[in-house]
Amino acid sequence: QVQLVESGGGLVQPGGSLRLSCAASGSIFSINAMGWYRQAPGKERELVAAITSGGSTNYADSVKGRFTISRDNAKNMVYLQMKSLKPEDMAVYYCNADITTTARVTTDYWGQGTQVTVSS
Repeated sequence: QVQLVESGGGLVQPGGSLRLSCAASGSIFSINAMGWYRQAPGKERELVAAITSGGSTNYADSVKGRFTISRDNAKNMVYLQMKSLKPEDMAVYYCNADITTTARVTTDYWGQGTQVTVSS
């Protein structure tokens, strides 16, 4: 009943930029925290950035100053602007959201993931 769909991944050269988008849809009453995680081959999934419904943000130390998370509450969207990309940023990026449905059930939802490849 609730879906998260990411877009915006792709191939970029080191030092380049990408913007990821995630759209939440379905039987949504409210969206609480939203965030982006990533998982590189052979590694655990890690938090990249998160944003509360009020706009407070936090970032992994490895992306501070290079990535910016933002959200549009009216559109149920969350974005991740990535700049100065490094090869170590290469991973599958997942959107995550804590959503209360119209049935007043709160659940953690995940998108299907979008690949970010950083290579020359």
